[in-house]
Amino acid sequence: MNYQTPLARARGLGSAREGSHHWWHQRVTAIALLPLTFWVAIALAGLPEASYHDVVAWVKAPWNTILLLSFIIVAFFHAMLGLQIVIEDYVHTDSLKILAVLGAKIVLAFLGVAAMFATLRIALMG
Repeated sequence: MNYQTPLARARGLGSAREGSHHWWHQRVTAIALLPLTFWVAIALAGLPEASYHDVVAWVKAPWNTILLLSFIIVAFFHAMLGLQIVIEDYVHTDSLKILAVLGAKIVLAFLGVAAMFATLRIALMG
């Protein structure tokens, strides 16, 4: 039996009114990660023999810093969205589900901020 109104079905909103919003975020971050991941892979592939000072100089280049920070933000946000879906699908105890989603978001937010801090510290101070 379907408890949604016809308007809610047409809009694609679930009972929480966020289903399509979360879905769109996941798709947009996935699309943004495609070129960023290729850029990171190609850029890092060119640095295997680089010294510490070469890598610092590479991170200090403005476009590299901007793209690296963009990759970090999008990758961690995408991971947070994906992990939330996995937890919601496979954890069946409501209290454990809430704690797991909250814990995953806190850990990923902390790791993302740490990665951005490290990148900015290298870029701004060397």
